[in-house]
Amino acid sequence: MKYTTMTATALALVLGTGAYAETLKWARSGDALTLDPHAQNEGVTVAVMHQMMEPLLIRDPSGELVPGLATEWSVSPENPDVWNFKLREGVKFHDGADFTAEDVVFSFERALSEQSDMKGIISSIASVEAVNDYEVNITTKGANPILPATLPNIFVIDKGWAEANDVVGVQDVEGGEETYASLNVNGTGPYKLVSRENDVKTVMTINEDYWGKDEFPMVYTDIEFTPIQNQATRMAALLSGEVDFIQDVPVQDLERIKSTDGMKVLTAPQNRVIFFGLNVADELVGGNVDGKNPLQDIRVREAMNIAVNREAIQQVVMRGQSQPAGVIMPPFVNGWTEALDQYPEYDIEKAKALMEEAGYGDGFSITLNCPNDRYVNDEAICQAAVGMMAQIGIDVNLEALPKAQHFPLVNGLSTDMYMLGWGIPSYDSEYIFNFLYHTKGDLYGAWNGTRYSNEKIDEMTQAIASEVDLEKRNAMIAEMWEIAKADTVYLPIHHQVLNWAMKDSVGAAMDSDDQVKVKYFTID
Repeated sequence: MKYTTMTATALALVLGTGAYAETLKWARSGDALTLDPHAQNEGVTVAVMHQMMEPLLIRDPSGELVPGLATEWSVSPENPDVWNFKLREGVKFHDGADFTAEDVVFSFERALSEQSDMKGIISSIASVEAVNDYEVNITTKGANPILPATLPNIFVIDKGWAEANDVVGVQDVEGGEETYASLNVNGTGPYKLVSRENDVKTVMTINEDYWGKDEFPMVYTDIEFTPIQNQATRMAALLSGEVDFIQDVPVQDLERIKSTDGMKVLTAPQNRVIFFGLNVADELVGGNVDGKNPLQDIRVREAMNIAVNREAIQQVVMRGQSQPAGVIMPPFVNGWTEALDQYPEYDIEKAKALMEEAGYGDGFSITLNCPNDRYVNDEAICQAAVGMMAQIGIDVNLEALPKAQHFPLVNGLSTDMYMLGWGIPSYDSEYIFNFLYHTKGDLYGAWNGTRYSNEKIDEMTQAIASEVDLEKRNAMIAEMWEIAKADTVYLPIHHQVLNWAMKDSVGAAMDSDDQVKVKYFTID
């Protein structure tokens, strides 16, 4: 992998001055939740970490799986349960320590530990063993044909650094714990941490000893990442030149940016779907119904599903910047079909009849928990849903909070109805069933806030992780989606459209996962 397409300006910066000369000022609506690489499986957190830490394999901006800290990988010809990874030699951590197989073994064991939020991604792994200093074998619980696709967000941490700083264990984010690893980084990545102030700014500088310095453009000396929750403030920062590049672009401002000299917008379909989850436990957490849960009745869930006017949300709230969805799976993912993605027709009268039939003709009250700094127009979508549910007698109390407070409510089973957005880094349905449909437990169902539990789904989720007959595996996935869609514990809203806005000079390498990797950027 060799990059030789740098612009004349970028070459001048590198060759003409003998050094890099640019700072990228990057902003989005929310901050990373932590710098501990195994503590939070959350998009912004992972994006920030990708600048400073590295996995064995990484996805480039086109979505292709390419070498990271591993240069080669293959299944053992003797045992299909064993994957062999050849590691990159000569790599150093930011503090100068050598990267070896010992660090890979330590990092995977840490990522699989009970406190880790990453353990569900790699739950098929039984053990990781160092063959020598630059080779590891990963043994899975039965053959796993998609193991490499699950690795791009499993970052490698230096074992010696972790031991010296008492961070062998993963940070308990939801318990409010702060550790050395939550505020400091010692990775192998292209940028090193300079300073970190939660919810204010994270500053990084180029790693002059980076192994890939001659393989990637690497045109930016420094990165300043600033969370700016307020949309108007974020826009003003871009248009005034205070920042160079923003994600989470307010859809109502797209045309304004496009018509502003010196600015541009990049747009692409995103590997993310937005949806509401419904609590199907025996009782509601809140609301005005005691001793039972209306959401357990499939007729109520179906009524809510057809009361969601997805096309109105698309046109009014999203200004056309979304694609209504009928399933909580983006089109990028193995298992997606046009038939599955068909969404029900908006029909208030039919929804009212279902509510009456279920015994809730007079409705009930419920709380909708929503983030206000994570997805595009997240709070506005929830506000629209409040009005739609009111049409069928459901009195919805909206509670919109920053994601740092919202996600613990979902994971702590403290919600009855909640918004979530889900991207699929493996590009495979197993990731969705693993995290969102499997019964919540130690290794599976980490983000299943619905309390949904289906023994067949659980068995098949674990089975597809080790099924090597791809035709049989895809048939199993199709059957699982039929069951999941019929059970309607999630209300799909839309596939999110990705918009990045920036100065004309920023040559952003856009990818569908919304995962910024500045080492690929150029200066135009």
